[in-house]
Amino acid sequence: MVKWLPDGSLAFLGRIDYQVKVRGFRIELGEIETALRGHTAVQEALVLAREDVPGDKRLVAYLLSSNGSTPSPTNLRHFLQETLPDYMLPNAFVPLEAFPISPNGKVDRKALPAPSQEVVSRESSYTAPTTEREALFVTIWEEILNVKRVGIHDNFFTLGGHSLLATRLFAQIDKRIVKGLPITLLFQYPTVAQLAAVIEQKRPSDAWSALVPIKEGGTRPPF
Repeated sequence: MVKWLPDGSLAFLGRIDYQVKVRGFRIELGEIETALRGHTAVQEALVLAREDVPGDKRLVAYLLSSNGSTPSPTNLRHFLQETLPDYMLPNAFVPLEAFPISPNGKVDRKALPAPSQEVVSRESSYTAPTTEREALFVTIWEEILNVKRVGIHDNFFTLGGHSLLATRLFAQIDKRIVKGLPITLLFQYPTVAQLAAVIEQKRPSDAWSALVPIKEGGTRPPF
């Protein structure tokens, strides 16, 4: 599969049999690989749609560094966001010394390792919970996302969260922390610290709104 570039040339995106469907979106893995190779510190890249947890398919990028130092997940995510939509951003970036090779001399994609829970994408350094409520939120997030050591400033969606997991998350919050929270709060306050702070500040007489305000600013259309 190829696509036209603005200068009239063609860019090879990958084989069409590497097209996958993740959470309702049809994704060409080769397009993500091509974008990653555009990073100055990435020599080669492979992307898989893995389902290490049944029913939870995630994109995982495997990278060979061009200079011996692999960029951070945050750096790579920000780089990819310049050209790819959010649903095409990998949930984990796994640096490797070399790709596994099959007996016939080709890359053995099936032999690529499952990402450890420590290599999931994070937007910030780890910050431990400071209150009992934050600690309980962290426990629930780790259970739902299958991620170790969630920090209070980690973004739910950056860690691999999506609408189906958000539904499970709020079902647990309803059982164990507070009842009646609208799931739309997660889109406005996607970190443990933000969500816990909103609940702390809420007065008993206040009603929760299920509406999500349109984001102001930005270069993309709202719909």
